[in-house]
Amino acid sequence: MAKELGKDKFGVQRTMRRRDFLGDSLGQFALNAMSGLIGQMTYFYTDKVGVAAGAVATVLMICKIIDAFTDLIMGNIVDHTKPGKEKYRPWLLKAGIPAGILTLLMFTVPKGSSGLQIAYLLITNLLFTAVAYTAVCIPYSSLMIVRTNSQEERGRMGTWRAAAGYVSGMIIAVAIIPITNMLGGTQSAWIKFGAIAGALVILAFLLCYKTSKETIQGETDVQKKEKAEEAVPFKEAIVKLFHNKYWVMILIMNFITNVLYGINGASGAYYAKWIYGNDNLMGIMGAVGLIPTLIGFILVGPMIKRLGVTKTLKVSFALGTVCTIIRIINPYHFVFNVGMGCIGTFANIPMMCLMGVLTAMSIDYNEYKYGKKMVASSQAASGFGGKVGSGIGASVIGWCLSLAAYDATMTAATEATKQAIFAFSIYIPAAMFAVLFVMSMKFDLEKRLPQLREEIAKRKVQ
Repeated sequence: MAKELGKDKFGVQRTMRRRDFLGDSLGQFALNAMSGLIGQMTYFYTDKVGVAAGAVATVLMICKIIDAFTDLIMGNIVDHTKPGKEKYRPWLLKAGIPAGILTLLMFTVPKGSSGLQIAYLLITNLLFTAVAYTAVCIPYSSLMIVRTNSQEERGRMGTWRAAAGYVSGMIIAVAIIPITNMLGGTQSAWIKFGAIAGALVILAFLLCYKTSKETIQGETDVQKKEKAEEAVPFKEAIVKLFHNKYWVMILIMNFITNVLYGINGASGAYYAKWIYGNDNLMGIMGAVGLIPTLIGFILVGPMIKRLGVTKTLKVSFALGTVCTIIRIINPYHFVFNVGMGCIGTFANIPMMCLMGVLTAMSIDYNEYKYGKKMVASSQAASGFGGKVGSGIGASVIGWCLSLAAYDATMTAATEATKQAIFAFSIYIPAAMFAVLFVMSMKFDLEKRLPQLREEIAKRKVQ
């Protein structure tokens, strides 16, 4: 007989066991595998297919802007699902399986004119990110709100999701260059890698669907009715969200964080190839990066318990700022930069774990301020900033390289190319960590939340 789950420290009923956390986290595993591959596409398009860096950057930026608007549309679709039907879980299948197929198609860029190749890049990237990824990401993100009412369990879900997502992201970062080089380093080798990744994406979404639920154990009929009546017209929801100052702060933080993720995901191959002189060092860099990642996931729980959500973020952003600035001292030294990069990796972990928790807090504030949570619309509109941010992150690299007149066929990096790589690998990330630190200093919702929930409960009784 299964052991009773009991209640959390706030007196809220727990609903999830370890297998539930594991199954739920596989959705993030698949999503991060997809976004990890997107992070490598700039290098693939410029150095393996031969498309101009400026053209790649512009295509990716266009796709991400359109992708951001489809987030808003998807949030509206989900929030207006007819009462009595599951809103979120079915999309793990309806969009998850096509996402796996499109993962492979991203790499099958045809030979021919540059115009044909750019058109293919635009179409496949739009289908991959603006359609398939969005159609599964928004409902999956919203599952956290309807899976459990326990803030403690939501925090654990965030940690499990971040860990699974980081594992898949690191697998891509560590394995893609060495494996594709081992297979010949050609476009054909990347297509084979894409086929394997696509199969893993489909499998992960299938397992996540199997273990997911939308009904919270012990939830009353009144609570279920409240959720069914929660839909708000699209325009009204957007206006309300932009009058929720905490949601706006999270939107900005999510935007900046995803610019950082976009840069980090795509910059390593260029740094290894042109600054260190060997792109196979990507494997070593990624493997070493697993150490602070593991330490980060071990320590983030105790940090949150001791410091709380907001203070944990302040500490991590301060670390990220300092260690990134220090890299300027000697940007050519492999060991020194990998060491500082490890601290930067550690600094990224708390935000990865807590973005969903922060968004859930802002959704609770929606209920306090408006009497409506607007779950999917909040997730989608927050994702809008994230999508634009990741698009800008990947595009910054292409634009910097374009300004430096980057030539993938050169035998040694020019000084302009080196400075472009330093700009998107060190200077820009340092500035962004500093802005995130300032934003975290202004975020005071965590300490206000217990009082706000008491007020919400009183209103419901009345």
